[in-house]
Amino acid sequence: MGKPCVLLRESPLKNLHGDRLVHCCRSRAPSLPSPPVCPAPVGLVLCLSGCPPLCLSRGTTPHGPKMTTLSDLTHAAPQEQRFLVLFDFDETIINVSSDDAVVCALPGQRLPDWLKNCFREGHYNEHMQKVLAYMAEQGVSEDGIRSMLEKIPPAPGLLNLFQYLQSNQQDFELLVVSDANMYFIETWLEHAGVRPLFRKIFTNPASFDATGQLVLLPFHSHSCSRCPDNMCKQVIVQEYLAYRQKERGGAPYQRVFYIGDGANDVCPSIALGPRDTAFPRRDFPMHRLLLGMQQSQAAKFKANVVPWASGEDIVDYLKKIMKERRDVCNIGDERVEQI
Repeated sequence: MGKPCVLLRESPLKNLHGDRLVHCCRSRAPSLPSPPVCPAPVGLVLCLSGCPPLCLSRGTTPHGPKMTTLSDLTHAAPQEQRFLVLFDFDETIINVSSDDAVVCALPGQRLPDWLKNCFREGHYNEHMQKVLAYMAEQGVSEDGIRSMLEKIPPAPGLLNLFQYLQSNQQDFELLVVSDANMYFIETWLEHAGVRPLFRKIFTNPASFDATGQLVLLPFHSHSCSRCPDNMCKQVIVQEYLAYRQKERGGAPYQRVFYIGDGANDVCPSIALGPRDTAFPRRDFPMHRLLLGMQQSQAAKFKANVVPWASGEDIVDYLKKIMKERRDVCNIGDERVEQI
């Protein structure tokens, strides 16, 4: 039997009973082994860093008298979730670009001009491979990169949005679809204590090699002319929707919500239907491009568009959707009673 996890950090989220949650400090990177599970078969809780069930308390210490059981906090998403919520990462979940943030780990906190000038439009993944190789040459370690990532603030109101989605996780399935990379995203989500909210992360693979360099790879190849060569988010979204519909016995999601900010978030939004909603961050490229598409008679954009400046804007909209659903259900119940 393994020992219970004892290195804990307090999470900004609470469970449905108002208890402050904690997560494991040892689960920092996808390449690290998961901590051992608690030997006790009773009283296990979910570690918010995505580890196997661990022996955690309701406070910030692992040995408190009160325990939050797995029945209090569900990690595995039920297949009956009605809504799918898709998140971009850079400048959507977090308030800045993670690629720009980690550059600050360099001794001079900036890239040399020759490296910045080698960027080719549509080949950003290739450019970041060179950036990460240069950072390794300059002695930037995994600890230095992780430290920069953990300092990145969330976008305004995003933690409140996560709290709302957590309290309604029986209705919402969450994904990340991002052109960042797996190491950056998982490191930040785990540090913020929100990794278990997401069923899956679609992003570029990245891991540290034996020399200490973070090696970045492209996600896939595609034929979409609108997107960078390493990732078309519309292909990802459409394939996932088809896969999940089959997995759910032919039942599609009632609504799909896409939350983003950049130009590469427009392509997946085009695939949304009239009951779905695109949430572009206000005054960011996605917002400006969607406004242009809506004003163009040639463009056929089906989804609703709701700009956001704070995660609270998205919460307010989702609350309206949930209230409309409850009202419809209540009317149906009243009609049954009358019959």
